[in-house]
Amino acid sequence: MNLKDRIGVDLGRRVSLEDGVDWAIAKGVKFIDAQLDIAPNGLTDFDEARCAPIREKAAANGIHLGLHTLSGVNIAEYSPYLSEAIDAYLKAYIDVAVRLKAEWIVVHPGHHFGDKEARMEAAVGHIEKASRYAEEVGAVLYLENMNWEPDLAEVHYLAHTVAEAQYYFERLTSPNLKWSFTVNHAHLVPDGIDGFIDGLDMSRLGEVRIADCTGEYEVHMRPGEGNIDFGSMFRRIEDSGFNGHYMNAFGSLDDMNDARDYLVARAEDAGVAVI
Repeated sequence: MNLKDRIGVDLGRRVSLEDGVDWAIAKGVKFIDAQLDIAPNGLTDFDEARCAPIREKAAANGIHLGLHTLSGVNIAEYSPYLSEAIDAYLKAYIDVAVRLKAEWIVVHPGHHFGDKEARMEAAVGHIEKASRYAEEVGAVLYLENMNWEPDLAEVHYLAHTVAEAQYYFERLTSPNLKWSFTVNHAHLVPDGIDGFIDGLDMSRLGEVRIADCTGEYEVHMRPGEGNIDFGSMFRRIEDSGFNGHYMNAFGSLDDMNDARDYLVARAEDAGVAVI
């Protein structure tokens, strides 16, 4: 598969999953993922009757489908009732993924309010439980490295540095848990994109999520609007042996589709084989 075909589009919750599959077919996009929390893609609405035609159309047209949980849901919950709800939320996503034959589910490491160690311990417990269930039913989870928030912010995402990400991956060893590498998040911290590539196990890399930024704060810009060196990024990642997919996550559906040509050109400029 050539590099352009390996670059997908994050539908998010912009359109229904049915319309998203139709859009991907029309545009020649082979990889999509979607968030299924609320309408038009309510998580509890994906029974067999709704899932069957989606998975059949996707399979018939070579569409690789993934799901993406909501980062605002705090996977690092430790309070009674809320903690149980996190496990139920992840299990529900896994069940729908199996019904849709979705190939991956992006999950998040949670966030803290100054109680970092306790939150990280809780998050690892929830993700470990979800990973075990994923093994039982044949689902695959991708854990995303998150973004830095200003130091004075009350809420901070976890696993936004190499050290925090290592904490998770050293403890979460399920073969059904891989890494979703969001390069614009890495660009916000001193570790940088190269630091994450050097510091984490690239054999566990499942996908690479793409947007541009200036390194100042969290914003998903179109490639070329910020200062990420995408040529270098592609060269380092492809040289690691990665042959999975990339996922654009910025702007509109058409913005993401149009940017695939720009990204392939930057990779080719850097000496990456794109065919």
